[in-house]
Amino acid sequence: MSGLKGKVVLITGASSGIGEATARWLAERGAQVVLGARRTDRLEKLAEEIRNAGGTVAYHSLDVTDLEQMQAIVQFTVNQFGRLDALVNNAGVMPLSSLDALKVEEWNRMIDVNIRGVLHGIGAAIPVMKEQNFGHIINVSSVGGYIVFPKSAVYCATKFAVRAITEGLRQEMGAIIRTTVISPGVTESELADTITDESAREMMESFRDNPLPASGIARAIAYALEQPAEVDVNELIVRAMGHPA
Repeated sequence: MSGLKGKVVLITGASSGIGEATARWLAERGAQVVLGARRTDRLEKLAEEIRNAGGTVAYHSLDVTDLEQMQAIVQFTVNQFGRLDALVNNAGVMPLSSLDALKVEEWNRMIDVNIRGVLHGIGAAIPVMKEQNFGHIINVSSVGGYIVFPKSAVYCATKFAVRAITEGLRQEMGAIIRTTVISPGVTESELADTITDESAREMMESFRDNPLPASGIARAIAYALEQPAEVDVNELIVRAMGHPA
């Protein structure tokens, strides 16, 4: 608990799934959490529950595809708590489909949220962390960032990109900013709800048997965050026991 108590952590995509579980887990252990997502009604409810449990929390509307909104929530965090210890770039979408389905708008949405959103988070956080001379950026990738699955080419490409961006950040800013990429296997979330392609949806329904609870990823994020300042946990893959992915 001592490694998390008092840390100021901004979490994107905090209205459900991994983001929500991470907010709850960190707040229970003494972190001061800031929640960002588009669905502010969910953020309000989650923030109330965290406060009622004794946690410290604030929230702000956020569309990660908009750089100005990302910059605004970082400034909001600093205004509320005086600093930004860590950013968890968690927001993501996964509308899977075969390439020949030509769902170009969905491809672009994945690129905008999963890649551009991560870059916006990094771009908004770096100036604050440089001024502080410390910080930690955690980017959520996927096992799809290591291997390509059918009907997942664009999604996997975005998650490969997250790994590459995180490694580049480590090499360039590692003296000031700790960097971690967390790659979940099949995990409880609403990601599959964005799939409009019927064959891809059927594939995912069978693929998502016995998923890892979102709290499992929250624990991995907490593990990286609670390390001493001189320890930089760069990469974690977390899967459900016995699951192939």
